[in-house]
Amino acid sequence: MWASALVSALAAAAVVSATARPGLTAPVRTVPCQEIAGHPTFPYVGHREPRYQYRLVLGIISAPPAFLGQAVALHERPWPYWLKAALVIRAGGPPVSISVPEQWKNRVAIIWGNGNYDAGSSIRIASCGTDSTVGNAYAGGFFLRFRAACVPLVFRVAHRSAIVRFGIGRRCASSQEP
Repeated sequence: MWASALVSALAAAAVVSATARPGLTAPVRTVPCQEIAGHPTFPYVGHREPRYQYRLVLGIISAPPAFLGQAVALHERPWPYWLKAALVIRAGGPPVSISVPEQWKNRVAIIWGNGNYDAGSSIRIASCGTDSTVGNAYAGGFFLRFRAACVPLVFRVAHRSAIVRFGIGRRCASSQEP
């Protein structure tokens, strides 16, 4: 009986050790085409006033404006604040990867798409559609540890990438904006 318990304990320790090692990460969720919330024209601009307009990133992403306003208090752990911000991807383009930089992973999580899943530090949006004049809109946004932050996200398309900052509850310094 003790031998059996010891083997079980060692096996459990090995699993915990293997999953806790630095460099191992959870699989990146791919947002499927079925989770598209709408089809605006592309590039999507949004608001008429320039400071509230969406920004074109890497030629195929319409990212939310630089200043997004105040986050809503959820009073939930580990992410007590939430800010909704849609994202629009050009139809027919390659898949898009979005990630939170390593030093921000304990301060912000992201979520886009209509699936029932947890927010995380990275997602991949599948290539959907063929008409490049159409955008694929995705519901989602930011979960935050603090009410205000200048949040950087890394957008990747093929071999190109860009860091885009989002002012949530405060404006980012102009030197930080893309």
